[in-house]
Amino acid sequence: MKRILVNGAGGFIGGHMVTRLKSEGHWVRGVDLKHHEFCPSPADEFIVGDLSDQRVMADVIDGIDEVYQFAADMGGAGYIFTGEHDADVMHNSASINLNTLHFGVKAGVKKFFYSSSACMYPEYNQTDPQNPKCSEESAYPAAPDSEYGWEKLFSERLYLSCMRNYGAQVRIARFHNIFGPEGTWTGGKEKAPAALCRKIAQAPDRGEIEIWGDGLQTRSFLYIDECIEGVRRLVESDFTGPVNIGSEEMVTINHLAEMIMEIAGKKLSIRHIPGPLGVRGRNSDNRLISEKLGWKPSRPLAEGLRKTYDWIQKRVEASREAELATRA
Repeated sequence: MKRILVNGAGGFIGGHMVTRLKSEGHWVRGVDLKHHEFCPSPADEFIVGDLSDQRVMADVIDGIDEVYQFAADMGGAGYIFTGEHDADVMHNSASINLNTLHFGVKAGVKKFFYSSSACMYPEYNQTDPQNPKCSEESAYPAAPDSEYGWEKLFSERLYLSCMRNYGAQVRIARFHNIFGPEGTWTGGKEKAPAALCRKIAQAPDRGEIEIWGDGLQTRSFLYIDECIEGVRRLVESDFTGPVNIGSEEMVTINHLAEMIMEIAGKKLSIRHIPGPLGVRGRNSDNRLISEKLGWKPSRPLAEGLRKTYDWIQKRVEASREAELATRA
């Protein structure tokens, strides 16, 4: 049994990782700015605290064997690509990573997992929506499309330099659009699958939904259970990374919406409106993870979308019923 710290345990991926680690028999301490919004945490200890505060980090990392670092100031395109939150995104996330490594090394942590992002890949390799290049070695010359991506790239180098200088074991994964139940689905920080599930669940049959841009921008989306499995295999391996953890099932945003409409049994029209978009195309390149870990995602996108839509639809219905009750 290891003593494991999960930074960002009140969030989507961190919350799922706590559940996985507990199922494997480990002792887990979770830390976040808030408790998980959608389910109680099974962590042995859950501490509400700001990990950008050095005093908080020094306390929570004491006595820990391994750290899973998911905590970040982030959100979907509506949060990351407007430019309105750039300073906070870079300052808050960098502070968390600097604190994690500084106090982790002092406390004798044996291994760090860092969750990077596909947002660190160069924008110039992602202008063709049908042929994006996101192989791990293509990261340089660096030119991320957002300050969020620049901070992720900086922190990758931070973890690798800590490994070289202090001998700590490090594992780094670049996530490609992780989605699933128990994630943010409203409020402005939700990502495309959750936002579309919400819009479609709220829309009347034969109604209309809005999509930013022309909807021809491409992405791949990885279901949360697959992500957790990939991370655990990476952490338990001898491979440092960075390595992509994502799906190679690339779709346009229009097609993603159509897939969710089919799941919902609704025929809706799409109205394209101006909005923040990010790169024109992005897809996970899984050659390296297949070579190093002998693993790749196995579930089709539609399977994860079905589970995610069902979960979000229930919350939309509950919100509607609560609103009607307040009006009564």
